[in-house]
Amino acid sequence: MLRVAVIGSGTMGMVHSNAYEQMPDVHLAGIVDRSQVRGETLARERGTNAYRSLDDLFANEQVDVVDICLPTDLHRVYADKAFTAGKHVICEKPIARTLSDALAMRDASQAAGVQLHVAQVLRFFPEYKAAREIVQRGELGEIGMAQAVRGGVFPQGTEDWYASVERSGSLIVDMMIHDFDFFRWCFGEIERVYSRNLLHNEMNRIDHAFVSLRFKNGVIAHLEGTWAYPSGFHTVLELAGREGTLRHRSEDSVPVEAFLHAQVASAGGVAVPESPLLKDPYYAELEHFIECIAGNVQPIVSVHDAIMALEISLAALESAQTGRVISMREY
Repeated sequence: MLRVAVIGSGTMGMVHSNAYEQMPDVHLAGIVDRSQVRGETLARERGTNAYRSLDDLFANEQVDVVDICLPTDLHRVYADKAFTAGKHVICEKPIARTLSDALAMRDASQAAGVQLHVAQVLRFFPEYKAAREIVQRGELGEIGMAQAVRGGVFPQGTEDWYASVERSGSLIVDMMIHDFDFFRWCFGEIERVYSRNLLHNEMNRIDHAFVSLRFKNGVIAHLEGTWAYPSGFHTVLELAGREGTLRHRSEDSVPVEAFLHAQVASAGGVAVPESPLLKDPYYAELEHFIECIAGNVQPIVSVHDAIMALEISLAALESAQTGRVISMREY
C-alpha cells in the first residue's frame, strides 16, 4: 500500500484527496495547507490528519508519495522538498511556471531516484482518447485542421493567483496547456506558434486568447481559451481530414444549459469538468500514476511530455506579449 500526502486543499486538492480516499491500495497520509482552517476541514472530511507544513507532515507520518496541488509558481519549491526526502511526486499541471524550474524538477527527481508524474489529465478523458485513436488508425485520412475551444468563468484562487500573469501565466499557460498537450499527443512536434490575448489590456478578471499552432507534419491547429464566461465551463474539439471530420462538444452530454451571472461570494475555484463515468478521468489519472510508482505500468504522460507542453504554452504567451510568431526552435 502506498501512502500519499496531498499539499493544498483547494479545488484540485479536494479532487485528488477524494480519489485517493477511494483507492483500495492507497492510504491518504495527510493534508498540508498553510491555512489551518482549510486544511483541517478537508482532512476531517477525508478521515486523515492536517499539517501546516510539509516538514511537519514528514516528522509525523510515513509517506511514499507527495501530491502537489498548489499554485504553479510553488511547484518546484515543494517538489524539491519531496525529492530531498526521497519521495515520489505527483504534480498538477503545468509542471512549473518557468522552463528552468521544470528542467530542474526533472533533474532532481532523476538524481533522487524517484518518479515525477505531471497531471495532464486530458489524456485520460475517454472522448479525447477515442479521438486520438481514430486519428492514429487513419480513419479521418490526412489531417489538415484541428480546432479546440476551452473555457468558463474566471477561476478563484488563494491570493487571487490566477489573476497574476507572473504566477499563473494567464489562461494560456494554466488552462490551454491541456489542448496543447493533447494536440502534440496526436500530431507530434510543433514548428511555430502565434497567439493573441488580453495581456496588453487590464484583464480585470477577464481573459481570452486565440492560439495558432503549425505542426511539423503540416497540421494547423486553432485554439480558443476563455475565462470570460459569466458561469459554466465547456469544451469543443474538431478535427478535419481528407476522409472525414470528427467533432466533440461537452454540452452534448448536458440536457439543459443555463448560463447565469455567478455571484462573486459563491464562486468556486478552477472549473473541473464533471464525468458520469464510474471512474472519472481524475481518478483514472491518479490510479495510473500510482500503478506507475508501484512498478506495474509505463506512464502515459512522461516528464518530457509535460515539459514540452509547458514549452508550447510559454511560446504562446511570448507571442501574445510580443505580437511575434515564435519558432519552437527558440526553446
